[in-house]
Amino acid sequence: MGRTYDAVVIGAGSFGSWAAWHLRKTGRSVLLVDAWGPAHSRASSGGESRLIRMGYGADAIYTRMAWRSLSLWHELFRRTGKQLFHRTGVLWMAREDHPNSTATRAVLTELGLPMEILTAGDLSRRYPQMRISDPGVFGILEPESGALMARRAVAAVVEDAVADGVDYLQAGVTAPRQGGRPGELRTTSGESIAAGDTVFACGPWLPKLFPELLADRIFPTRQEVFFFAPPAGSGNYGPAAMPAWIDFTEPRGPYGFPDLESRGFKLAFDEHGVPFDPDAGDRRVSDAGLAAARGFLAERFPELENAVLNESRVCQYENTFNGDFLIDRHPTVDNVWIAGGGSGHGFKHGPAVGEYLAERIGGAVGEERFKFGAPAQLRLRTVY
Repeated sequence: MGRTYDAVVIGAGSFGSWAAWHLRKTGRSVLLVDAWGPAHSRASSGGESRLIRMGYGADAIYTRMAWRSLSLWHELFRRTGKQLFHRTGVLWMAREDHPNSTATRAVLTELGLPMEILTAGDLSRRYPQMRISDPGVFGILEPESGALMARRAVAAVVEDAVADGVDYLQAGVTAPRQGGRPGELRTTSGESIAAGDTVFACGPWLPKLFPELLADRIFPTRQEVFFFAPPAGSGNYGPAAMPAWIDFTEPRGPYGFPDLESRGFKLAFDEHGVPFDPDAGDRRVSDAGLAAARGFLAERFPELENAVLNESRVCQYENTFNGDFLIDRHPTVDNVWIAGGGSGHGFKHGPAVGEYLAERIGGAVGEERFKFGAPAQLRLRTVY
């Protein structure tokens, strides 16, 4: 391209776009590259909406990151005039003996973050759309949390970064060879890009770019998402009447959103699907997945059991063995950094991840949980 950049970021999703944004704020010249466009339809950051919530059980590191990220999302939307956050609140539902929710309550209290505790009776009275039949269920409501309009929010970050001097290029990029400091990157069309530091934030494509390094560290899985039509004329499922929610009363971890911007009531399950290739995987939802969604609706939101399916999509998680992020320098290529392992909960953290990366590249000491280490032999998710 005839220009040397201080930093090149590959991947314009939530992690990559915010990394480019923060790196530019440090005074660096920055190029942001994506093969198909910011938060494109196959990206982990693509899609209509993503939760932003503070509750993370005992993992206060993520609670703090989410709170910092919420502040930075708000700043972006105020500055750009794009209101892409719905303050619906986020409701956790669990039984009294559920350890993750008990720890969430303790951490939110310790950090002084807004929350409200609701009994089963409170839940039934406040949200009659939900069937709460177990008196042992309680709720944690985070009133300041809510929903980010995902693909449009990422586009807003990229637009703001470009306005601040970041260059954007749509192109595929090949991974550098291991062993030494590469003098340049190459696009799949053969063009060269000279870079000081390079960040690869390519989501589920990371194991394909770095198979020897990441094949046993990041595991893309198939995830199905459904949008159901509320009853005609009903406002009971809109953001004024109900929050976004997560249901820990059953093991599949169902979660959902109210009917945002008339797209429909969103439902998905926060469990790892089958292994998935982001290039070749079938993106049609399964009959079994739709049946499971309707079965859950019959139990928790009975009025929606037979609701019209407005739309559906298949996306992917890029899981690490335990759900922690992987954000670290490449072990054998000095100026290459990896930012991935969003594990289904990463989108909200984009602002804080980008800030963390810029600080690490600037020489800051990193968080041990985000570093390369010996890959675990057992995949056991512990971060929710």
